[in-house]
Amino acid sequence: MGATFTVEQRDAASRGRTGTLRLAHGDVRTPAFVPLATRGAVRGLLPREVTALGYEMVLGNTYHLMLDPGPETIAGHGGLHGFMGWDRPIVTDSGGFQVFSMGHGSVADEVKGRGQAGGTDGAVLAIEEEGVRFRSYFDGSERLLSPEGSMAIQAALGSDVALAFDECTPFHVSREYTERSTERTHRWLKRCLNWHAEHAPAEQLLFGIVQGGVHEDLRRESARRVAESGCQGVAIGGSLGRDKRQMHEVVSWATDELSHHADAAPRHLLGIGEVDDLIRGVELGVDLFDCAMPTRLARHGMALVPEPDARWRTDLTKAASRDELQPVLPGCRCEACASGYSRAYLRHLIRARELTGMRLLTVHNLMFIADVMADLRAALADGNLAETAAALRAGAAPATSRAVVSP
Repeated sequence: MGATFTVEQRDAASRGRTGTLRLAHGDVRTPAFVPLATRGAVRGLLPREVTALGYEMVLGNTYHLMLDPGPETIAGHGGLHGFMGWDRPIVTDSGGFQVFSMGHGSVADEVKGRGQAGGTDGAVLAIEEEGVRFRSYFDGSERLLSPEGSMAIQAALGSDVALAFDECTPFHVSREYTERSTERTHRWLKRCLNWHAEHAPAEQLLFGIVQGGVHEDLRRESARRVAESGCQGVAIGGSLGRDKRQMHEVVSWATDELSHHADAAPRHLLGIGEVDDLIRGVELGVDLFDCAMPTRLARHGMALVPEPDARWRTDLTKAASRDELQPVLPGCRCEACASGYSRAYLRHLIRARELTGMRLLTVHNLMFIADVMADLRAALADGNLAETAAALRAGAAPATSRAVVSP
């Protein structure tokens, strides 16, 4: 799988580990959280602001960038790095999850029985051996995304890490469908590997994606197949379960299998970023995480705080914050807190739809997650992951030792 990832320290009581992922545009210290730059930007922030928060890699969205502005435009700027002015590593997803979620709703929608919210735009028309036919939400045109097409788009984007094209199997389908779908994902992986080997930029890595739904034998088999495929890393994707207990179990099956077949390869858990899931994921041996949660919450007036019983968040739009003079998190050194902006003031900005409020909360939320990950990395290095994980789960604030960050 190539010498692009070095495992440096391991936790004696879990699968947790630290490492360094060496990529064309720099190193990424792991375990790490990767903010989303869905359409070529981390919502509301400049690249230098994201860097100042301590982040070393972002994730670009192949599906959305394919539809607008298009891979040709981005390639004309020297790739996504030049287009968005980000000079550090970028990972791009395959587009498979977005085709699924735009057509059928998110996994949460599916579990909760919510239907597709957007009418027929973005609908999946057919899942075929060739690829996925869907209707573009952007202009209503019929489009095809295939393994080779996904690889070609990601090559044009010039990302450091490309993800193989896969089908994100729906949660409620039968075991038989899940098995057929997972086998198709494995066949698509071979096509991605073949195209990538012949056409991709020499420095771009390719990660395969583990599927298999909530079935242990299918998950383990998929992890083994991906590990033995020849790709340089392994991502864990798909519908991971109905609740956190099941999700953690599914992830554990995959990382256990990978520890036997691809221990030296980086592991990326796709679309997961809640604080408790980050802690458990690190214990299970996950190296990379990505999620829209920190920035999405900020846009809706919610701030991350060390309150496990409230899912590590507080809703500043509620009336209770109207007269709160304290910052979001006393002692936090993000600009929102260190400058003394009160919860009442941030509530006012959010309710007035002022972009300044969204930016300040975005900075706070991203710093909170960065500090959680810094705590976990330090704990692994010091050999006290169990104690640090327990403290975070009990509501301890993450470390705030870095310099004040201005948005």
